[in-house]
Amino acid sequence: MTPSTTRSPRNALTRIRPDLWQTRLDSPHPGLTTHAYLWRGPRGNVLFYSPATEADFDAIEALGGVRAQYLSHLDEAGPNLARIAARFGPKLHASRYELAEVSRHAVVGVLLDYERHVDDNGVEILPTPGHSDGSTSFLVTGVSGERYLFTGDTMFQTKTGSWGTFLPPGRGSAAELRNSVAFLGTVAPDLVISSAFAGAPFEAVDERRWAQCVREALATVPDQVTPRSQRDESA
Repeated sequence: MTPSTTRSPRNALTRIRPDLWQTRLDSPHPGLTTHAYLWRGPRGNVLFYSPATEADFDAIEALGGVRAQYLSHLDEAGPNLARIAARFGPKLHASRYELAEVSRHAVVGVLLDYERHVDDNGVEILPTPGHSDGSTSFLVTGVSGERYLFTGDTMFQTKTGSWGTFLPPGRGSAAELRNSVAFLGTVAPDLVISSAFAGAPFEAVDERRWAQCVREALATVPDQVTPRSQRDESA
């Protein structure tokens, strides 16, 4: 299912839902493509993930700026966090377990733990460690009642259109990644949006298709498991 999209008047953001905009394509590293997403929440605009440049700042400002920003994991931290903070002053949400990496670039206003809950911005925090120790997914309900699931890099669409996972060498845990993908299978989203992607950046799903996506992603989790204690000892 392919959702309809419209460009913003400034031709920078793509409106993919009445209350949801996608930033322009970024390629922060060779072979890596990402978007960030601006959601018009009940208390103000929320930015999920992080754009790599200032290119969309004027368009974001025209939509009301950013009240809060949520990072799904440490790979989204970079120099642009400081620019976002200076321009919009959002409260930055990031994992407690990746504070050292994120705080090199900006002040973290809210630390996320391994606790599922809905916060004051209407964002449901879904701890999904595995791709990294602090990986977190987010679930919100859109203005039309659709549920938008932001999976970060925990699972994403591949070039073939199936869903997959990636465990960076020497980081994360296959066991935790497998558990996290299975956990996301218990969520009932209508629109699934990853951070990095190789196929489509997002996909509209129903219950049957989502179950298939989860099965596809689980099949890509590697067998090798690096226990957290072993990673801590080698750090």
